[in-house]
Parts: sequence; C-alpha cells; structure tokens
Amino acid sequence: MITQAIVKPSRVRLGILAMLFIVSATSYGDRVALSIAGVSFANDLHLDALHVGYLFSGFSWVYAASQLPAGGLLDRYGCRLIYGVAIVAWSICALLTGLAGFLVPIAAFIVILVLRLISGLAQSPVFPGNGRIVAAWFPAVERGRASAIFNSSQYFSVVLFAPIMGWIAHGGNWKGCFWFIGFLGIGLAFIWFRTVYDVRQHPQINSGEIKHIEHGGGLGSIGGVSSLGPGRIGLTWRLLGKLLTNRLLIGVYIGQYCVNTLTWFFLTWFPLYLSQSRHMSIINVGIVAALPALCGFSGGILGGVFSDRLLRVGCSLNFARKAPIVLGMTLAMTIMLCNYVSEQWTIILLMSLAFFGKGFGALGWTVVSDTSPVGMTGLNGGVFNLIGNVAGITTPIIIGYIIKRTGSFHDVLIYVGVTALLAILSYAPLAGTIRRLKVEDFMDGSVAS
Repeated sequence: MITQAIVKPSRVRLGILAMLFIVSATSYGDRVALSIAGVSFANDLHLDALHVGYLFSGFSWVYAASQLPAGGLLDRYGCRLIYGVAIVAWSICALLTGLAGFLVPIAAFIVILVLRLISGLAQSPVFPGNGRIVAAWFPAVERGRASAIFNSSQYFSVVLFAPIMGWIAHGGNWKGCFWFIGFLGIGLAFIWFRTVYDVRQHPQINSGEIKHIEHGGGLGSIGGVSSLGPGRIGLTWRLLGKLLTNRLLIGVYIGQYCVNTLTWFFLTWFPLYLSQSRHMSIINVGIVAALPALCGFSGGILGGVFSDRLLRVGCSLNFARKAPIVLGMTLAMTIMLCNYVSEQWTIILLMSLAFFGKGFGALGWTVVSDTSPVGMTGLNGGVFNLIGNVAGITTPIIIGYIIKRTGSFHDVLIYVGVTALLAILSYAPLAGTIRRLKVEDFMDGSVAS
C-alpha cells in the first residue's frame, strides 16, 4: 500500500497578490500622471485653477457612480475578464489623452475631460475586483494582510511614478506622461491574462496550495455565480435606505469621505502646491512628491499591524480600530502648519508626517469587514466605496475654487486639515461602538441604531 505524500503548498497566491499590487499601482499612476502633467498643461492649455480642478475631478464623477454596477459585472462575468478589459480600456484612454494635447486649447480641455470620465468608468472594477480575488485566493487568516498590501498601492504609485513623471514632463513634455502609462498598461494587460486564473484552473498551482486555500475559507472562484456564496443579499432601494440611515455606517461612510479628501489633495493638487506656492521645478516636484507618499505607504502598513496588535493583546475591537484612526488623523492635521513655515525641508517634513498619519488611520476597509452584516459585505463595501470616492469629485473642484478666489493655498491647507478633524468626529462619537451589525435589522421594518 502506497501512502499519499504530503504535498508542500505552492505559493502561487503571492504572485496573484503581486499582480494586484502592480496593476492597482498603475491604475493610481494614471491619476498621478494628470497631477504631475497639470503643472505643464495648465499653461499650455491656458487653464485657470477652477478648470484644472474640473479635469482633476472628472475621473471620479463616473468612477464613484460606477462602483455598484462594476461589482455586478464582476459577479456576472468574472474578475479575470472584466478586470483585464478594464486595464486595456484605461490604457487606451491614457494614450488618447496624450494625443489630445495637440488640439487647440478649448478642444483639448473638452476631449481630456471626456477621456477622464471614460477612464473613471474603466477603472471602477479595480478595487472591487481586488477584494473578490483576495477572497478567492487567500484563506481567512491571510486576507487582512493581503488587503493591506493591495490597498497600499495608492501610496506606492506616487513613490514610483511621481519621479518618473516629473522627469518625463521636464521641459514641457507632459503628453509623454500619458503615453508612458498607456503603453505600460497595455503590457500589463497581456501579463494579466497570462497569470490570473481561478484557483483550480491555474497552471502552476499544486494540490497542497489548493487545500490550504479552500480549507482556510478561500472561495476558489474569482468570478461568476460560484463566487457569491449562498448568503449574498441583493441591492434594493429599501435596503440601501437602511444602510444610509444606520448610525454606525453613517459615521464610517462620512469618515471615509474625509479620509479620501486627504488622498485626493495629495493625488491632484499637491504637485501644483509645490510648484506654484513653493516654487519648485517640475523635476523636483516629482522627486519631492514621492517622499510624503513613501510615508503614507509605511503608515498604511503600520496602521493595520498596530490595530491587529491591539486586538491580540486583549483590547476591544472598538478601541483597536478607533485608536489608529484618531492618532493618524491627528497627525494628518499637521498639514495646516505648513502655512506658518517657509523652509522647504520643514514643509516636506510636515507633509510627510501628515501623509503618514493619513495612511496610519486609513482603516476604513477593515472597519467595513468588521461591521458588515453576514451576506452584506460586498453591498456595504460598494456603498462605502461610492461615498468615499465622492471626495474625488468634490475635493479638486473645491480646492480649485478656493485658489481661484483667494490666489493662494493657505485656505486649502486649512480645508484639508479640518476634514481630518471631521474624520475623527465621524469615527469616534458619531459612529458609536464598532461591532458586527445584524442582518435582521436590515431585513425587517426596523433600522439599527
């Protein structure tokens, strides 16, 4: 009789996670391209601050509105196909954005705005797709770390792409920023379809890793009805109304909007702040912008580690989640101090501290996992991401209006710092105790409080 040997699990899932990280970083790199290029094209296209703000926000108009439909497409047709097509689509938009620079200014503005709207639609499946793929490929005990890694791509994208874009745009070649990110995306799409599969269909996985994933709670399928699970609850207007009137969730939703306001300041107007208010050259802007982002990347990882550590030593879930949020957003408020210093090294230090705090306190997705009723994680996450990304629409426009009205960034930094304070108030007193909500409270005539 031959005893079946124990198969050492392969580690294909780490390659899948690396792919998610790279593609997500490239997705954010598309947004970095616009902010770095904005230093140059604002002059080339004769745009004032408010017009630049509309271009910066155009992406998020459709991106936010498409979160729930994108989740439906991922469920129906699978992450591999929808996500892969999305990479190709936003890459083509980037290439066309560079070509639009050859048009006369008013036509270029209109075409670029339309392309940003389409790009927002194309990129809407990215983070819902990331969540579904991690749920399929990782057992429960590994999902928190995996989610933190792909979520940190937003910071790493600035670290990686801001210096590259600054170098490309040096001398006025802002169109090259979009061509670079477009061709990079086309290449990644090819790699995507060669590397991303369902767990059991992957050509390099072995039986040991399949057993490790499935026995640990991994769903196995990255798309289609099989990935939904029997407890999934569909979206209705009545259910949506109950989500939007729940005290705990209201606090979480508003908190995410405030946190994303800081994100969109750094992704859009921060390079222009360095260029216009602090008079840095565009190549220095690209290098300097990467430093706060590196701190944000570190803070994003450490915030999750610190929160989990508090849980392990016996702290309550409520304290373990809120403590990093309050500490992080308090640090983020130091951005307002930049109004009262003049040395460039001090400004970069304060911005780095603020962005570290923003990353450290950005535990919104973790809180969604902690609070969502059973069977409603995807739905609640979609509403959470939709509201949070409204900040991508409002922040660039509000900042553009402030600059146009005042002629400086002084009130802009006050505005961003105050939103960090509002994030603390949303998560601490408004949300109440962080806990798992009961699905029964959303299915009958009552509304949980």
